[in-house]
Amino acid sequence: MRTVLLAVVINMPPLGAMAAPPRLVEWERGIALQPSADPRMTMYLWFYEWNMFEAMAPGPHTHGTYKLDRRIDPITNEALITSPAIRFRMKPAPDGADLLLTVTNLTRHDWPAIAAIIPCWSPGQVEGTNPNQPLPKTEALADREHDSTEFLSERGLTLLTSRAIHFNHELRRMVDSVPDRGQFVFSSKWPTSEENAQAGILVRRSRDGKWVTGIGWEDYLSVQGHNPWSCRHVAVRMGPLQPNRSKTVRGRLYLFEGTTTECWRRLERDLKVSRKLPVRR
Repeated sequence: MRTVLLAVVINMPPLGAMAAPPRLVEWERGIALQPSADPRMTMYLWFYEWNMFEAMAPGPHTHGTYKLDRRIDPITNEALITSPAIRFRMKPAPDGADLLLTVTNLTRHDWPAIAAIIPCWSPGQVEGTNPNQPLPKTEALADREHDSTEFLSERGLTLLTSRAIHFNHELRRMVDSVPDRGQFVFSSKWPTSEENAQAGILVRRSRDGKWVTGIGWEDYLSVQGHNPWSCRHVAVRMGPLQPNRSKTVRGRLYLFEGTTTECWRRLERDLKVSRKLPVRR
């Protein structure tokens, strides 16, 4: 997994020996997380790409926008992305970054409980997937990464083997009650999996197996990934939300030398996830 584009390739010293947290760097579609030891090993957060189930705009699936005001404080190295409806803060940590997202419903309609927005978290500088270059026609690179990314299912950490969308197990009945269930406008690219997600996390190991990245949110609708830019999508649940009301959700990014299990344990700790990872024997 060699670094492209919400929301890793990496060569940093072990976490305990790190001299400095990663830098935050502005890029065309959001904020990048750049390890201080090796800038080539950068991860890109596209903030943000999609809306789901009436969030931000009417409709089950609409485009988000990355054309938002962005700035990085040169003293604190904290990033801030703002618009009338969004306030997003990203603060570096020794093993990644802390995230805080506040969304205000500025539409005239109530957002349902399954309303969500989707940032994209993805590696950069992979041949054929540079975010500043045209995308390739083939999806061979994305397919090749299906043995590297995991989500939490009832079975424990489980390989994300396709583009299928795995909905929050607690919200699945609500998703299924939406008209035309299984034939959503996004079903052609993201078919609905029968295997539900138990937490709003995705973790991925590097190709050499030495490094790991992860993204997690306290409240989520679904997890999905492996589009042509080798991305990871955790849909941040913003519903239910009435007009002129706001909701804040906390998230976490990870980028360090270690294992997917270790990354998940940190997500458990930092986001206080109730569904524990089964012990591997």
